[in-house]
Amino acid sequence: MPLIHLPNGKAFEAGDGETLLDAGLRAGITLPYSCRTGRCSTCRCRVTTGTTVALHAETGLTAAEHEEGWVLGCVRSATSDVALDVEDLGVLPSARTLPCRIHAIERLAPDVLRITLRLPPTADFDYRPGQYVDMIGAGGLRRSYSIANAMAADKRIDLHVRQVEGGAMSAYWFDQARQNDLLRLHGPLGTFFLRDVAGLDLVFLATGTGIAPVKAILESLATLPADQAPRTTSIYWGGRHAHDLYWAPDSAVGDVRMVRVLSRPDASWQGERGHVQDVFAATAPDLAQAAVYACGSDAMIHTAHARLLAAGLPERRFSSDAFVCSAAV
Repeated sequence: MPLIHLPNGKAFEAGDGETLLDAGLRAGITLPYSCRTGRCSTCRCRVTTGTTVALHAETGLTAAEHEEGWVLGCVRSATSDVALDVEDLGVLPSARTLPCRIHAIERLAPDVLRITLRLPPTADFDYRPGQYVDMIGAGGLRRSYSIANAMAADKRIDLHVRQVEGGAMSAYWFDQARQNDLLRLHGPLGTFFLRDVAGLDLVFLATGTGIAPVKAILESLATLPADQAPRTTSIYWGGRHAHDLYWAPDSAVGDVRMVRVLSRPDASWQGERGHVQDVFAATAPDLAQAAVYACGSDAMIHTAHARLLAAGLPERRFSSDAFVCSAAV
């Protein structure tokens, strides 16, 4: 079997037709990932030696990135020994399928609900703030949602659910869901969580319900020792209309600068206008001392990634979680 080599000296075997991501997970090595369908770019890695083949279309990569040797680990399989330039994220909490009940439903915006889920008292569910879960509904219907809170002693987790026109799961959440409904969740999943940010300027770029995992990460920042904390923390949160920006940080998340951005504001809007990545870039930040975490629309993440790296942000200091629509809504 082909051997996959990482920059930190670790190596693992990959089976025939097995993705680089799955082969790593089987060996206890976690590479960055999110959608696992080749549509976002979270799992992008560069092949420095060796050959691979795409098992599915890599729509999350541009033609230029293909030419530069980038591949998506969630849909690429090795056809020879390979050396990858990619971060090894170590051992993460194992994903499990667990029962849960709806504890509460609250409308945060005209098209956004907060769903609070209650896990069984004996459930062993550990996660990194920023990760997501797959919710499993009737008939095996499965959709992904970011966890919107840090781990709590009461084992309750919050989801921010946006209404999707014609969406089967949306129809359940907005029209049928009731308190105490029994559901199943599978997780935790994804690699959108805080890395080493000690002494750095920590910047979050979010659109829509992409604020959910940002909120969870912010809540966890308060538990960091002083020598591991970022120098500053800023959030650039974008939406189309004022009601899209339905959350504000409170004292529990510490000293955070929040910049709200609307792309389609009315005349009464007094905040920033345009797109979050442009508003942030216009501040001429010192990107050599920054770490950027972007979550939300795929377009925002791709644009932010290209622009900020070109302006001096180190590749390993850009982390993302792109929300891509399900193939069958």
